[in-house]
Amino acid sequence: MDDPRNDRGTGRPARPRQPRQIDARHEGPVRRTPADRAGRTSAGRPPVDRAGKPVGDRPSAGRPPAGRAARPPAARDRAAPAQVRRRPPPPPPRRHQSHRGAKVAVGLVSLLVMSLTGYAWAAMQGLVNGLTTTDVIDANQPADGARDILLVGMDSRTDAQGNPLPEDLLAQLRAGVADGEENTDTLIMVHIPNDGSKAVAISLPRDSYVTIPGFGKHKINSAYARAKAAERKKLQDEGETDAKSIEVQSNQAGAKTLIKTVEQLTGSTIDNYASVNLLGFSEITQAIGGVDVCLKENVNDPYSGAKFTKGQHTISGVEALEFVRQRHGLPRGDLDRVVRQQVFMAGMARKVLSAGTLADPGKLNGLTEAIKKSVVLNQGWDIIGFAQQMKGLTGGQLEFRTIPVVNMDYSTPEDGQAIQVDPDEIREFVQGLTAPAGSTQPAETGAAKSAITVDVRNGTGRAGLASTVLQSLTGKGFTGGQTSNTTSRKSTVVRYPAGGQEAAQQVADALGSGATIEPDPTVTSGHVVVLIGSDYSTTPSRVVQQAAAAQPTTQAPAPGSDEPITADGVTCVN
Repeated sequence: MDDPRNDRGTGRPARPRQPRQIDARHEGPVRRTPADRAGRTSAGRPPVDRAGKPVGDRPSAGRPPAGRAARPPAARDRAAPAQVRRRPPPPPPRRHQSHRGAKVAVGLVSLLVMSLTGYAWAAMQGLVNGLTTTDVIDANQPADGARDILLVGMDSRTDAQGNPLPEDLLAQLRAGVADGEENTDTLIMVHIPNDGSKAVAISLPRDSYVTIPGFGKHKINSAYARAKAAERKKLQDEGETDAKSIEVQSNQAGAKTLIKTVEQLTGSTIDNYASVNLLGFSEITQAIGGVDVCLKENVNDPYSGAKFTKGQHTISGVEALEFVRQRHGLPRGDLDRVVRQQVFMAGMARKVLSAGTLADPGKLNGLTEAIKKSVVLNQGWDIIGFAQQMKGLTGGQLEFRTIPVVNMDYSTPEDGQAIQVDPDEIREFVQGLTAPAGSTQPAETGAAKSAITVDVRNGTGRAGLASTVLQSLTGKGFTGGQTSNTTSRKSTVVRYPAGGQEAAQQVADALGSGATIEPDPTVTSGHVVVLIGSDYSTTPSRVVQQAAAAQPTTQAPAPGSDEPITADGVTCVN
């Protein structure tokens, strides 16, 4: 939910707060940003419930419960951040509600600090030993020298060690009551090249409608929660009773499924994984002395609590939370919120990379202590090697981009409104941003289809289905292999040999029906094996029909005129 201070009993917003004074000298030029590519326009009026009361973000359809009990409402009192003028406290509301946008901000700021200050970490005693890790990355991942990091902002009310956060801290951060869900509402893939050239952070909108391995088509932010819930049930059905063991194993299953989902969508191989929880936001922003941001116009949003004047501000703690959370009242709704999150990350990178932060032992100590409490990394992450790779990175060497989209108001069969995306276009977009300097783009994927031999095995019991599927694939340019029957199975999967991941993904995309891919060393080189499960349908689904009828794929607004957001200056935004 978005509204941390609204009186839920009356629908009245909290009393307005006085804006802080700004220095007109800092008001910078307005630049359009590439995140114009991914936005959904919000309606002019805030949504209301059946009683006519305003509401914030409602949970998306199709999200499985995370199995957590709701907490009692927390107190509203908070301490004002040290960097800003103290404001009058809002009136106590009758009820707390969860604020998913607040939790989004946590991942954006905390994880950026983590990924951009590796060289500072290496100089601090005890940091590496104090980090929490999880076993979610395949040890056999290919290593080309570049590094692709998946940064995840978790909708979680625990610290990195799984301990519940204190209610007074949750109240200060406007966390609201526990809602029983654990989605990943911030997803950013950071590509760090091995030649010292620019790093790029690619935002994946949380409502992107994608194929989740093993679960079919859903919003990408539900991948973690779906896999976690399924693994928890499996363990409980098998007789596991240790709650901590169930939590650890189910969290690992959620992270692994999310990683596979992002890899399939982008065509990249994730080398490192980092997630952050609710705790990190306030402590990290305050540890570095706040972040500079700039607004094009005055804003006063009773839902998020954001009340700022036009121009530049230095914000931290709860104020920073309000800045990155707002979407109501913005011209392009969620898209403008994504842009705000990106410029906040850029500002944090600029602040952390400054000599004033890196040369201040007190700030570094506060920063690293906050990171240790709020960040989880994959096991085996070579922090020292990462530190060396990050040396020399400056503000201008980091760009922020957003994946292209097809339709920002796409109606799904069961998940409500979502963002329609084209996986082929996204992979081409990512390749263009991450390919080494001087390399050439690969030929169009269709040109290589004839080199892929497809064997099809029918696990549904429906006579002749293997031949039907193979005929469909050869009609799309693939080379036909053998057909046969196999043991009964539920899910459709494409198996591939070493080096065959890209080929398998092409076949999976051609199949549709939520087909996933997985490695299999027994598959012959140059071949892929399709195992047809009961989830496969030869009749175009509603999703496929809608996609076929959609307008041609477009980038988000004004793709040619946008400049990427960087950490080399303060960009004014909506």
